[in-house]
Amino acid sequence: MSERPADDAGERPEGRPADARPASGPESGRRRPGRRPGAADTRGQILAAARETFSEKGFDKATIRGIARQAGVDPALVHHYFASKEGMFVAAMELPVNPDEVIPTIMNGPRAEIGERLTRFVLTMTSEAEARQPVLALVRTAMTNDQVVSMVREFLTHALVNRVAAELGIPPIRMEAAFAQLFGVVLMRYVVKLEPLASAGIEELVELLAPTVQRYLDGP
Repeated sequence: MSERPADDAGERPEGRPADARPASGPESGRRRPGRRPGAADTRGQILAAARETFSEKGFDKATIRGIARQAGVDPALVHHYFASKEGMFVAAMELPVNPDEVIPTIMNGPRAEIGERLTRFVLTMTSEAEARQPVLALVRTAMTNDQVVSMVREFLTHALVNRVAAELGIPPIRMEAAFAQLFGVVLMRYVVKLEPLASAGIEELVELLAPTVQRYLDGP
């Protein structure tokens, strides 16, 4: 039997018997289950492939299977890390919220208070610099890049606007108006920094804006 190669220092590790054999069994020389050999950051590979695919094809035409192929992984592994294409987009673009999680929260409660819940959520979420910066960065990029603006439009339409409009039974244009109202306020508040809007408190703005947002959602 050939001898085990010497350690880098030329000595056996402290505490190892002189006649000890190399360890064998499931704990020896194997990576943990679920990780491919040589793939130390499979999730990172998927996200990199997702960013490239979304940028090239837009949100609508990108597919989980296509992103998996680009990343060199099985589609089931993509589903393991990201429950949906929307969730993968959120992670790839480093957005602060996932529609799959937010929409049920906003819809849970009296319909007459959805405008207030939606308004408070958007204003509260964007009040934190760490949360709003990726959103504003994506908006700024979309203003000068046709591919990015198409990707953002498709995501907002299918992941947010149409889903909420369908649940409320209203035309999508009403949801678009509600989102436009709120994100217009966010841009004026944090990009233009228009006063006194920029320094107004969240509850003050909720009281001011929620009735108008609710009116959009109460349509026939």
